[in-house]
Amino acid sequence: MSIISDSLKRIKPSPTIAVTQKARELREAGKDVIGLGAGEPDFDTPDNIKDAAIHAIRNGDTKYTAVDGTPVLKKAIVEKFKRENNLDFKTNQITVGTGGKQVLYNAFMATLNKGDEVIIPAPFWVSYPDMVLLAGGKPKIVKCDEKDGFKLTAKKLKKAISKKTKWLILNSPSNPTGAGYTKNEIEDIAKVLIKNKKVYILSDDIYEHIKYDNFDFFTIAQISKLKNRTLTMNGVSKSYAMTGWRIGYAAGPKDIIKAIGKIQSQSTSNPSSISQAAAVEALNGTQNFIQERSNAFKERRDFVVKSLNSIKGISCLTPNGAFYVFPSCKGLLNKKTKLKTDTDFVQKLLEKANVAVVQGSAFGLDGYFRISYATSMENLKKAMERIKSFCDSLS
Repeated sequence: MSIISDSLKRIKPSPTIAVTQKARELREAGKDVIGLGAGEPDFDTPDNIKDAAIHAIRNGDTKYTAVDGTPVLKKAIVEKFKRENNLDFKTNQITVGTGGKQVLYNAFMATLNKGDEVIIPAPFWVSYPDMVLLAGGKPKIVKCDEKDGFKLTAKKLKKAISKKTKWLILNSPSNPTGAGYTKNEIEDIAKVLIKNKKVYILSDDIYEHIKYDNFDFFTIAQISKLKNRTLTMNGVSKSYAMTGWRIGYAAGPKDIIKAIGKIQSQSTSNPSSISQAAAVEALNGTQNFIQERSNAFKERRDFVVKSLNSIKGISCLTPNGAFYVFPSCKGLLNKKTKLKTDTDFVQKLLEKANVAVVQGSAFGLDGYFRISYATSMENLKKAMERIKSFCDSLS
């Protein structure tokens, strides 16, 4: 009899973490590998945020805090939602976790019963389905076409909703595609949800501030009729280059927030007191660097998209947010190249060109691959040259 639980057998390790680890191992073995798998800004945490953490340490703020966040951080989050999203919350509608991933995991653990369905538009962030499975729910994958910008349409949502649907996940701008939903697109989706009063919405807004081309960010909780059914998740990891600090947060209905706190009280307890102090400064301090860094990401995006679209067999949409592109490699999957799947393509690219990317099938859509351009322009130039040489060698 195996000691490993049956629930663990339902899930798989994170493909993105696996690719990043593989690239790290190859580099340690002496290979000149360029890793384009990690969703992590290459910028450093701003000095004012680091200084706030140092001050907290020296001030003795090193003890346990309230399980789901300090009052001062919750207040900063409330003010952030009011200032940036015109959303009014009270502090008892806020939860803080050890990264956005924990907040999402807690939400599913606190709300899902066996057989409950969660609608997940594909391409999706790799952890969504596995979190749902661990919580006993059933992922209902809805594939979103490239012609629709990889975004869920109201028509597809309406068809996917059943009597068992409990949640819809919306991620904008998206990982892995960088696609952002416009206000009109969200309003169309909202019309379907307003009619289906038992469906809750989990809005993953972690890439809110990383956007381009005058894209106007809009989150579904801003639609008043849906606010009381929406859990809006965000965090400091991407916008503030604080991935290692592990602070995520969410705002939503009091009963869900309370249930999330109950789960957290029996798992990690409070997030790091030092990280919470840093997050207060991140939210309350200067925001000037966010636009500067988005401009740098846009330059990288433009270069990568143009480079990929110049390669025979590759095509790539221009995303309006996050720091990913999701190009198609379908033009290279044929008998001549001996590549049958996107996984074949990704494996051969790593083996022959020393470039690590993630196969699209890991995100629920075959025939594509994800590139993270959250690395230096120097690395991106080398990587694009290698990808072009590899693809040209297949013809």
